[in-house]
Amino acid sequence: MARIVDRYGRHLTYVRISVTDRCNFRCRYCMPPSGVSWVPHEAILSYEEILGLCGVLGELGVEKVRFTGGEPLVRKGFVDFLYRLKEKHPQLQVAVTTNGSLLKEWAPRLADLNLTALNISLDTISKDKFSYITRGGNLEEVISGIDAFRSHSDATIKINAVLIKDFNDGEGEISALIAFARSRRAIPRFIEFMPLDDDVWSRDRFISADNMIEVLRAMDYTHFSDEEGQNSGPATYLQNPLTGQRVGIIAAVSHHFCDRCNRLRVTAMGEMRSCLFADSGVNLKEPLSSGDLEEVRKRIMECVAAKPQSWMRLKSSSQRMSQIGG
Repeated sequence: MARIVDRYGRHLTYVRISVTDRCNFRCRYCMPPSGVSWVPHEAILSYEEILGLCGVLGELGVEKVRFTGGEPLVRKGFVDFLYRLKEKHPQLQVAVTTNGSLLKEWAPRLADLNLTALNISLDTISKDKFSYITRGGNLEEVISGIDAFRSHSDATIKINAVLIKDFNDGEGEISALIAFARSRRAIPRFIEFMPLDDDVWSRDRFISADNMIEVLRAMDYTHFSDEEGQNSGPATYLQNPLTGQRVGIIAAVSHHFCDRCNRLRVTAMGEMRSCLFADSGVNLKEPLSSGDLEEVRKRIMECVAAKPQSWMRLKSSSQRMSQIGG
């Protein structure tokens, strides 16, 4: 099988595709108070175009595709699209990232898809703090969605929490999230607050992975292992020797994993980016719309050729996290 290899020898086998820039939350670390302007529906990739893209990616050796937003479940027909994708490209590993607020309704059908993994963005299990950080989100809806999916599926669930100083970085908050994840047979992962949007990111609110590890060691978690395979993600895991529970740490800023990055990203508008922090990419929508798959392949390889050695060499992207797809 073909393999996409960049100029630094990294095998790119994982692509994150945003199916919408829209979201029903307004998380404070993701959007400014005024929100963002949504892209017109006709400007985003159609499901047919995404299917065509996935076919090309599979031919190029991509093994795993993760669908994100915004919030993917707000887009009409998303779950039906996943069924079509699994039927047309059964060789691909398919994963989804969601805020969980709409998960309850779709849990049975998502469970039938045998997803590789379902990632839930959940920064706190305090009802008041959750409402604050999401600007009005309902924690109970998220919890009921997770419970509904777990009742129908044994698929891997990962609970992703962005740690922010003086908000959810205390041992009590962290232990509560870990206990919640354990009760749902999920893997909790704590993520460094990334400096993508200057007007929502602050160094004063940043919690480093080293600080997270100190807290976890005080809770009897010891270093366990790095990622379990090429497509399993960027986390380093610690394990509690008594309970066996693993907790992931994603140090995207303080100990970046660029040397082993295996991913590309596609925005909802069909722009492929070689790095989350890249300020621009290549337009795939144009050739996908016309059905010129050879041109799609050519542009993908142009994007691969531009993949930087490290995100720290780049100027921060001018787009929002919600627009790029996380």
